[in-house]
Parts: sequence; C-alpha cells; structure tokens
Amino acid sequence: MMSFGRMRFNLGKGWRKVWFYAGNFVQYAVPNYWYRVRLNRILHSLPEADRVEADRRVDYYNRVAAGRGCVAQGVGTSVADFKYPRKKKHKFVTYFFDLYKCVRYFDVRLRFAYEFGDVTEEPVVPSFVKSRRITAASEPTNAVILKLNSVRHFYFVKDKIPFAKKKGMLVSRNIVRQPQRRQLLEMYYGNPMFDIGQINSDSNGDHPEWVKPYMTIPEQLEYKFICCIEGNDVATNLKWVMSSNSLAVMPRPKYETWFMEGKLIGDYHYVLINDDYSDLEEKMNYYISHPDEAEAIISHAHEYVAKFADKKVERYVSLKVVQRYFERTNQLSHDGQA
Repeated sequence: MMSFGRMRFNLGKGWRKVWFYAGNFVQYAVPNYWYRVRLNRILHSLPEADRVEADRRVDYYNRVAAGRGCVAQGVGTSVADFKYPRKKKHKFVTYFFDLYKCVRYFDVRLRFAYEFGDVTEEPVVPSFVKSRRITAASEPTNAVILKLNSVRHFYFVKDKIPFAKKKGMLVSRNIVRQPQRRQLLEMYYGNPMFDIGQINSDSNGDHPEWVKPYMTIPEQLEYKFICCIEGNDVATNLKWVMSSNSLAVMPRPKYETWFMEGKLIGDYHYVLINDDYSDLEEKMNYYISHPDEAEAIISHAHEYVAKFADKKVERYVSLKVVQRYFERTNQLSHDGQA
C-alpha cells in the first residue's frame, strides 16, 4: 500500500486539537501584511504538472457564476473585520481559524460571506462553506467549499493490520438521530456479521440495547468493513476509513466537502450499497469471497487520499479558491487588483 507523505497519523483527538489551537493562535498573532506580501509567490510556486490538477480542484470547489456582483455592504464581513470571536460561543472556533488562514492573504477591504456548521441548503449569496449538496459538476452554486473544521474532518490513519487479518464483520459506532442511521440498526442489530450500535442515549427510548460504548479508531480498524453513513451532511469518518486497510461501506453520498465526495466511484473507492441497505450483507459476503477485489478498492482509496497529502498544494488550492471568490463577486480583477 502506498504512503501518504507528510500526513500526520494516529494522533489522538485531544492532541490533534491541542496542536491545532496552539499553531493557529501563534499564527493569529502574526500581522496579516506578512501573508499578503507572500501571496503572489505562493500562487506561482507550484510546478506546471501539479498546477493543472490543482486548478481542476479549484474549478470543482468554486463554481460561483461569473459576474454575480459584489457582496453588498452589510452582507458578510470584510477581511479587516474578520476577527477571533472572543465574546461568542466557541462552537465554530475551528471553522474560524481554517477560514481566517485563507482570507488573511488578501486585501483587507474585500468582503465575503460564510456559513459555518453543516450546510445542506444553497446559500443566498456566494458563501464559504464546509459542506454542500452534491450536484452536477457543471452546475453553478453559491456554496464555495473550503477546508473548514479540518481538525475534525481531515485526519488519516496508518493501519498496520492487512485486510486479510481483519475480522469478517462490519463495525459502526455513531451518534444516531437521523432516520438513515437508525435504519441500519433496525435491519442488522443482532446479526452476527455486524458489530453496530449508537453512542448516544438521548434518542433511544425504545431500543436501549442499541446503546454501546464508544469505540476507538484502532478498535474499529480490526474489522474488514467500516460503515460510513451520512448524518446531517457527510460521514465524518470516511476520510480516515479510506486511508486504512478496511473497506468503507456506504450508499452513494449526497453531500460533499473538501474531500470531494462527489468524485468518489462506488465499488472502486468504496463499497457501494443500496440506499435502503438491502444488499449490505450480500456485498460483505462478496468481498470476503473475493479478497483481491477488496484489496483493489483499498488501493484505489489510498490513491485518492494521497492527493490531499501535499501541504503546498493544499495551500495553493485554498488560496486560489478564495481568489476566485473575490474575482467572481467583482471585487478583484484577474491581475489581482482590488
């Protein structure tokens, strides 16, 4: 299996957040002018071969129709006014830092809108979001994807257990409030091929047996199949599952993030099952009986994950997405002038 370069593996959730906050607070103290003078050099730093593929990603993330008009005064905020929310609840602090480290490279007069949290509806004005509903790649949208809440959604694992050595079962531990997650438990709880349960008890008066203890990622990696069911938007665990030697199992995704879930191919990058889970056990038995095909899917998943490994490319794509936002909202010319 291939390596993912400089990605950080297997840091516990707590340590990932400590590292994230420490690094971002240090960078927040650096004057933005230092970043603005480096923008042009960064945007011309990639080799041509890398830039072609990176620009395709920019096209995918930012599909705002040209000539949408400037984000109006009073809508959104300016780069100058986008500050750390000291007096507000800290629920979206990770979103703030991920957005701030992109917009700080641009003129302080430029304005932008954003929506933090699980975004499932089309924004009224062009807005930076973590997630959006998957539509045709040619269809314009006001939902401009950036790598937001990355500390929760973007981490990967170094799985030392080969597929052949894993348990021939499917594992799932989720907060279960949505009907699509409840349906999995209704259909397969108690089946000997499934180790599934919910980790919350607040929505479970009729089936207390479904409540199971939290299961760590290393514990889940002991299984051949890991279920990746969307919640409010995307399945948070999909990224680390696809970096493992287990198979990600899910219906065709309906939402996407920086991971470009809309680009994933069923039974090539992950095991595709029906929306109603009716073929789930059949698919599991098939890949247990055809381990070569299972290993091929795992290899393709690793290749897909690897495209997010290069920090220079990730920074280039992020800044180009933001630059295009300001261009498409008529605030920035193509020569970079505000």
